[in-house]
Amino acid sequence: MSVARWLHLLGVVVWVGGMFFAYAALRPAAAALAPPVRLPLMAAAMTRFVAWVAAAIVAIVASGLAMVAMLGGFETVGKYVHVMAGIALAMIGVYVYLAAVPLRELRAGVAVSDWPRAGSAMQRIRHLVAVNLVLGIVVISVAVLWR
Repeated sequence: MSVARWLHLLGVVVWVGGMFFAYAALRPAAAALAPPVRLPLMAAAMTRFVAWVAAAIVAIVASGLAMVAMLGGFETVGKYVHVMAGIALAMIGVYVYLAAVPLRELRAGVAVSDWPRAGSAMQRIRHLVAVNLVLGIVVISVAVLWR
């Protein structure tokens, strides 16, 4: 159980901590840069971050399911586990959409130096990251406070 919990927590730190860094530090600092500098930077950073989050999601889901199994299955765990799992599914849905639609649009706009297109995509990414950051904080709060 300890290894599964550690892997679960590590995945959450990568995902939620990375979103906090991107939203609260990277994006505001990059805002001072001109679009031809800022948008390629953000496209590269988000591309790398999305790859790390994919690994984090695998770790979170695998370790979460392992812990639930060790505790006897979903029918035996507390309601807070069901709430966490439901919010996690919503977060994964937001992540998949972000990676499949606006991130591709951002990279496509950057590739042809279409700064308005890339900027619009980056704005959608910023909103999606904000949504998932709030959901991530809610999941952490449920895990720590409801339990």
